[in-house]
Amino acid sequence: MFLDSTVVNVALERIGQELPATFVQRLEGQSYVYNGYLLSLSALLVLAGGLSDFYGRRRMFAFGLAGFGLASLLCGLAPTLEALIGFRILQGAAGALLVPGSMALINTHFQPDERPKAFGIWAAASAATTTLGPPLGGLLIDTLSWRAVFLINIPVIAIALTLALRHVTETRDASASGRFDWLGAAVIGLGIGGLAFGAIRGQETGWRGVTALTSLAVGLLACALFPILMRRSPHPLVPLDLFRSRDFSVINLATLLIYGALYVTFYSQALFFQGSLGYSALGAGLAGLPSGIMIASLSTLSGALAGRFGGRPLLVLGPSIMGFGLLWLSRMPAGSVPWQARVDEPASLLPPLSYAVDVFPAMLAFGLGAAAMVAPLTSVLMASVSEDHSGLASAINNAISRIGPQLVGALVFIALTASFYAALARQLPASAPAELHSLAQPLNPPSPAAPPEAKQASLVASTDAFSLAMRLSAALLFAGAAINGLGLRKRA
Repeated sequence: MFLDSTVVNVALERIGQELPATFVQRLEGQSYVYNGYLLSLSALLVLAGGLSDFYGRRRMFAFGLAGFGLASLLCGLAPTLEALIGFRILQGAAGALLVPGSMALINTHFQPDERPKAFGIWAAASAATTTLGPPLGGLLIDTLSWRAVFLINIPVIAIALTLALRHVTETRDASASGRFDWLGAAVIGLGIGGLAFGAIRGQETGWRGVTALTSLAVGLLACALFPILMRRSPHPLVPLDLFRSRDFSVINLATLLIYGALYVTFYSQALFFQGSLGYSALGAGLAGLPSGIMIASLSTLSGALAGRFGGRPLLVLGPSIMGFGLLWLSRMPAGSVPWQARVDEPASLLPPLSYAVDVFPAMLAFGLGAAAMVAPLTSVLMASVSEDHSGLASAINNAISRIGPQLVGALVFIALTASFYAALARQLPASAPAELHSLAQPLNPPSPAAPPEAKQASLVASTDAFSLAMRLSAALLFAGAAINGLGLRKRA
């Protein structure tokens, strides 16, 4: 699952170029291939967490693995862009059973003093697969096809399913009784799904029309009704007592901001590095490799440190270092792209000077901060609730880490798009025909039909917009660090 989410980022451009589409435009389709997965994943996470606690965590985890493998096969065989979007939605639905299930299984199979280190190992393993995603995806795309990035999931899923069925014992909420709260699951799914779709649609349409705003209104209404429903239900899907835990509430608020920054960062970098800087698909994947190596190699250590000294210091330090890394990345000279002298040059693996000076230090700092943050965030979250609700607590946090970033990201992308077109207008002469503006899209390669001056203007405007996105993401990370420092208990 983690491998798949990062592999797809570097495949978006090739997917948009190669798959035929009838009902969606290329850029819109690229976004829905990425965001459609996040939409179904986000909408169903709380339901999945509740199902895991109620019916058994190993059982639901196995169902998720099997469904994810089948959906991956369908994605790899998709004949059109619209079909791929549909299969990605199915993939996200299956994936919803995996994240809360894996964390809950760790929480219930390890003793309290062992859990921080166990979550560090989990974070390191997740980072290792995530790290392999971009370079492996780029290699597969450049040598085989973008379809291989989905088909490679199948043997991995088969191994994971075999291990889960043979070596993981079943656990569930011992206090669960009565009927499962399907009504509550439907309401929270409608709420989270409405917010996610509204954010995605609003971003795609520039907040024109009523579809996005209507979806957001429905989502907000459902979310507002949900706690009332939970208070009156004899067997609520989400016991409201969970939010009486100070650490649980604080860590979820910080997650909203921190993961909002991550969403904007990863999505922007994947498009900007290929579309504007001229990196190949493999080069775009390798660009972020230092971050993944840092996370994979240091997460176990940070988990052990959190167990010994508490998670709060690392949850302040980690996001702060990540923020400084993004500020370094944002220093690319606004209004110029000096390392791309010719706008029509072919894609290269890694432009050496620009990468060493402008990208590598940022990736190193970003990875160091993430390594300090991921395992302590998980261990503090799971320690803030009882074991019986571990699947549900993990699901709530994961839902926030996905729907929240889409809402935050929508606001950032409004600013990014406005910056792009304002810079484009400054670069093009006043006498330039209006159709030149339609040949350029934020962070994407200029249209081949555009004249050289319009291509250069598009690259300049994308650089300005990307720098703004990195500065805003850094601000979100600093805010998340402040919330952790002020809100968490000393030994959280």
